[in-house]
Amino acid sequence: MQAPSSSSKDTTAIQPTSAWVFRSPLRIVAFGLGSGLLRPASGTWGTLCGWLLWVLLVSRLPDTAIAAVLALGFALGCWACQRVGRELGAPDHGGMVWDEIVAFWLVLWLTPASGWAQLVAFVLFRAFDIVKPPPVHYFDRHFKNGFGVMLDDLLAAAYSLLVMAILVRFQLLA
Repeated sequence: MQAPSSSSKDTTAIQPTSAWVFRSPLRIVAFGLGSGLLRPASGTWGTLCGWLLWVLLVSRLPDTAIAAVLALGFALGCWACQRVGRELGAPDHGGMVWDEIVAFWLVLWLTPASGWAQLVAFVLFRAFDIVKPPPVHYFDRHFKNGFGVMLDDLLAAAYSLLVMAILVRFQLLA
């Protein structure tokens, strides 16, 4: 690992190397298959990784299997982010992007399948994840464990889905 970096999530965290991340399955998960190592904007890279995984794998599953993937992905993320955050000494290290991946899968699952709708969903999700409107900001600040890491992104996903539902309802998006 290298010297301290200016991560968007935790400014005191060290910046792990790819060699460090790829030595452990939990680190690989927490760092979104390595997408969390990309700079700048690791959360955006993680969300893009989630979108790619959605298109290639998750979207092809039946709805019940997608629901199971989301639940298992959330549970795995709580565990992986808790353990890796503890290893790093940074409970919400900026490179841990599994939370963006799982939350964006939820958004994509409930978004119209068109590329345009998915692009709008991507922009909305990133905006809500970055801005962290209440109560997202509260949970981001007060729950510094694996569950908290995962939860604040699910709340950002909920905001995104609310706006997407309004856009679909008013036929501004299909």
